[in-house]
Amino acid sequence: MSQKQLILFTMKGCPWCDEMKTGLKENEIDFLDRDINEYEEEYKLFVEITENDFVPAFMIIEDIKDLSKTKLFAPDRDFEGIEQGIEIIKESLKK
Repeated sequence: MSQKQLILFTMKGCPWCDEMKTGLKENEIDFLDRDINEYEEEYKLFVEITENDFVPAFMIIEDIKDLSKTKLFAPDRDFEGIEQGIEIIKESLKK
């Protein structure tokens, strides 16, 4: 079985992004942090698909060999507040 991967899109100076990263670390959840300015092209694709450019946003890659199973989550579209976002991540990663 493949290892699921969490990719978190953040921005320097964003208090909600810092809160999300802290919450993930407190829950011992591994993630790849993608600053939207450093990973601009990757983030542009994410925004295009989700039609949402708020951060923190995240992707859960279910299977690196089958990217069609990747799930995208954007604030105010898929979750309200950091706590709900972390709960979605915890539920998705334990499946």
